[in-house]
Amino acid sequence: METISGVSNWQLVVRREAAGITILYARTCDERASLPEELFGLPVIALGPRALAANRTAPAGEEVLITCGRPGEEWDNAKLRELTLPPSLRRVGDYAFLNCFQLRTLRFHDGIAFWGGSCFMNCRLLDTFDLTRAGESQGESLAYIADELSRELDVTIRTAGGETARVIFPEYIELYEENVPNHHFDYNIYGAGYPYHRCFQEKRFHLTAYDLLWPQFLKVEHQPMTAIRMAYYRLRCPLDLTEGAAAQYRRHLEENDGQALRFLLESRDTAGVAFLLRQAEPEKETLSAACDLARELHFPEALAVLLEEQHKRFPAGRAKTFDL
Repeated sequence: METISGVSNWQLVVRREAAGITILYARTCDERASLPEELFGLPVIALGPRALAANRTAPAGEEVLITCGRPGEEWDNAKLRELTLPPSLRRVGDYAFLNCFQLRTLRFHDGIAFWGGSCFMNCRLLDTFDLTRAGESQGESLAYIADELSRELDVTIRTAGGETARVIFPEYIELYEENVPNHHFDYNIYGAGYPYHRCFQEKRFHLTAYDLLWPQFLKVEHQPMTAIRMAYYRLRCPLDLTEGAAAQYRRHLEENDGQALRFLLESRDTAGVAFLLRQAEPEKETLSAACDLARELHFPEALAVLLEEQHKRFPAGRAKTFDL
């Protein structure tokens, strides 16, 4: 077994090919880990089938140990919470992350051209994706993820120029329900998220198509806090956001400014509170309630921002008394 240093601890089994390295097996003892971009002077281009599957026996092949400081004692991908894939990666095999029960966040570049079947099977907590575009246009990776996972997804998209978009794909549920009298199954979709998980043109994601779904989304049953987060993130990270779409999102935050402030305060997002105050301009009573919540949460940084806004927009001079 060859031992090399890296940014995370890994036990690997790899296969060298002319084009690069295929990782056949990868196991870590870290909760947050990054796979290497290069091994033996070759780029890491593929993850084999079940490459990171938890509790899997290592296959035969060339073994590599990557160390970063002192490794932990338990090597178990079932405890992996955050994973960063290398920008050189081009293929992900079937069931690649099978049974990574604690995996919540996946970071990767959009140059991955192939995703195998059921890559995220039993990754029940995975809902956060940080995607960096490999070129000027969006690749097909997000279409695969949105189709594979019907739960609510929190996706950050980064461009090569440093611009950012953050979008929420609401949850939906597909069910086949037995219709006993007619001896067949009815197919039903519940939740407002189905159109968002399907708003792709030739497997390419376009933010303008995403924004066009907003008016209809508000007309159907949805989670109010999900709508607030969707509107807030699109305004906060306005990549490809038209003025018409921005006005609709801004209007929703104005109509739900109290709930939006609660969300940001509970998230301990001071900059977000300042941003929302500029977008929504809450009334005096809403500001006062937000100040009370900031005190309750022991959040002095946000309280200072709220008090400054309150003083600027609703100045209250000291009451004067006169003795005759």
